[in-house]
Amino acid sequence: MKTGMDYSKADDWLIIEDKFDNRALGKCESIMSLGNGYLGLRSAVEERYLNEQRDYFVAGTFNKFDEEEVTELPNAADITAIEIYINGEYFTLDQGKTEAYSRRLNLRTGELIRSVLWESPNGNKVNFIFKRVVSLKELHVVAARVEVMPLHDQADVRIVSGIDGRMSNSGSQHFSDGNKRLYEQKYMQFVQTTTQSKIDFVHTTVLNFTMDNFVPELKSSIVMDRRKIFMEYSVQIPAGKTLVIEKISDVFTSRDRELEGTKTEDIQKYSLEALKLAEDKGYQTIADESAAEWERKVWSKTPINIECDDPYDQLAIRFAQYHLEIMVPDHDNRMNIAAKGLSGEGYKGHTFWDSDIFVLPYFTFTSPKAARKLVEYRYHSLPGAHKKAAGNQYEGAQFPWESAWLDDGEVTPVWGAADIVTGFPIKIWSGFIEQHITADVVYGIWQYYMVTGDQQFMHDCGYELLMDTAKFWVSRLEYNDEDGLYHINDVVGPDEYKEHVDDNAFTNYMAYWNIGKAIEYYQLLKENEPELFAKLSVKLELERVYQSWLDKKDKIYLPIPRDGDLVMSQDKTYLTLKQVDLTKYKNQTNIGTIYQDYNQEQINHIQVSKQADIMMLFFLMEDMFSLEVKRANWKYYEARTLHDSSLSLSTHSVLASDMGETELAYQLFNRASRIDLGPNMKTSDMGIHTASIGGIWQCTVYGFGGVRMLNGKLRIEPKLPKNWHKLKFNIIWQGQRLEIEADEQGFTVENVTGTENIFYDYHGTQYRVADKAVITYENNI
Repeated sequence: MKTGMDYSKADDWLIIEDKFDNRALGKCESIMSLGNGYLGLRSAVEERYLNEQRDYFVAGTFNKFDEEEVTELPNAADITAIEIYINGEYFTLDQGKTEAYSRRLNLRTGELIRSVLWESPNGNKVNFIFKRVVSLKELHVVAARVEVMPLHDQADVRIVSGIDGRMSNSGSQHFSDGNKRLYEQKYMQFVQTTTQSKIDFVHTTVLNFTMDNFVPELKSSIVMDRRKIFMEYSVQIPAGKTLVIEKISDVFTSRDRELEGTKTEDIQKYSLEALKLAEDKGYQTIADESAAEWERKVWSKTPINIECDDPYDQLAIRFAQYHLEIMVPDHDNRMNIAAKGLSGEGYKGHTFWDSDIFVLPYFTFTSPKAARKLVEYRYHSLPGAHKKAAGNQYEGAQFPWESAWLDDGEVTPVWGAADIVTGFPIKIWSGFIEQHITADVVYGIWQYYMVTGDQQFMHDCGYELLMDTAKFWVSRLEYNDEDGLYHINDVVGPDEYKEHVDDNAFTNYMAYWNIGKAIEYYQLLKENEPELFAKLSVKLELERVYQSWLDKKDKIYLPIPRDGDLVMSQDKTYLTLKQVDLTKYKNQTNIGTIYQDYNQEQINHIQVSKQADIMMLFFLMEDMFSLEVKRANWKYYEARTLHDSSLSLSTHSVLASDMGETELAYQLFNRASRIDLGPNMKTSDMGIHTASIGGIWQCTVYGFGGVRMLNGKLRIEPKLPKNWHKLKFNIIWQGQRLEIEADEQGFTVENVTGTENIFYDYHGTQYRVADKAVITYENNI
């Protein structure tokens, strides 16, 4: 990269920024963000800059600014800013000279370290080291450490830091100005309350100072103003001596499970006492405990090791695992993963189908406890799904395109960017007519059940979800007298460059599959679980609905490959649309450049795709279509797909692996992994791309590792790219931890748990592994 992140200088655990550029702050703020699933902290630096974005989110704390806006995750008070003045000069890299600079995120430990050698405009040379960690062990704790060493002359230093409640979400202020207090002349506390949802946030912080392991003589004073509380400190640092500043902070909210129903003043006491315990540990112990938790929870349990020619590939998969871990709220099943995780304000903290199809599988295969929290969220959000279905005059559960709190229902904004032709804002139709998400949710839940065997979840939640959504789909179907078939008209499929289409192939097939699963489990429960069946029958009117499933399922219109070239139409009209030269857009540096030449209405009438629906259909319903059909449609749609969705490249990579096009799959994997990590300094300004992050894991494990769940069975068919010499990873299947290692000669499957026999398919043959099984490729392929 021209600025920052030179991977040739990094080992495969470090994200490195080696040059500061205040015009591109968003990149590192996002990809170096810290978190633990409970809270997310965007990595803005300690000193302030014009283009910075300081975001601090607590999962599940949604608020609605006013009736004209939708629910969003509010940006809480900032606790990261530390202003430092050296002999009266403000420390900023916008002034003076930066003689050395490095910022590193250690993916293994979750610690962010920045080193700066700075010469002020007046010639004061100072060495700074900034460290920061969000504890993976203590979910409420954020710790920071700053070292300041003047090199040549004594320095009079002033430090200003505290809690700043003047944050907003792009101008929308979600908090009232709450109580502020200083305890014992050192502990600062600030209470915020969200304006609409009335959630209390209690922030408490403390700063401590040492020099040569002693507390230096310093002056301090408290500053309270509107929406902020700060302390100012003054101290002299002799040349060559190092002042160490430790800032320990915590946050608790009235929505926390353990604090529900607790009075605000009691939460304040709780926060203060918790902070004192963290303060006693100090920065290094907090960081060490967090690093140990990373090792215990992630790296020792779900390692992915790649022996390859390019160390970037190993870094990319660890980057993905790191961000997957810090975005999952596995402490609470009332919330899910947002489209930007907790790394930025993009998509307002809302959950999309990205979570169910691209992110959930990682946890399903590696951390079933976390996965269960995510699928339970979908069950607990059924009130919102019922609200949406009823509002559209449908039955059953229709899941919102964008979800927030459990009973919010649809929270997709109505208006988006400007139309280049009309000059008006573009209406966002996804929240109205992008309906495939209902089946996507069910697919993720069914995959979870097949992989984990979690029968208790199905008994408590899963069967009801399957049937409630099928109830929606049959009420959504539209009968056509002319062909005697049921159609799904006026929708948006995964390809959002095509709005208001009829018979979108992906949507129709997924609805068909959803209803089919409901029929299957209806019959199973009626025969084997009469008590549960009776309960669900009353709740969902199953006797009536079941007959509707039987009457309509096999009459749903399903597009099929056309004669001759085997191409399937993405929707009713796609293959009849005008074709234009897409070379300019296929070679674009930034996504979405087609909107500079066409508006949405014009794009609707061109054979161009944001992502190919048909490829997505093949990805989920792999065994429904032949290899010949897949190849024919790949050739047709890849030429028309701009990959303007971050969901697209990884899907195409996995399908390329399935078709044996391993090197093409690797090229697509490489492009997918660079959506956030790559040289484009603007792609991640609004936060990282969670679907792409999950997609990197899918490219690796589904594609190159060849792992797939097909109709409840495990398939393992590795296909390594030529510059990967060995791939080793773990999955959990039916409660057993399997270690899979593949190289050019073959692969091994070891049952590390070793308490049950596991069966898996390899090219149509079933194998059993009790302890360890070895497969050697025929003809050394």
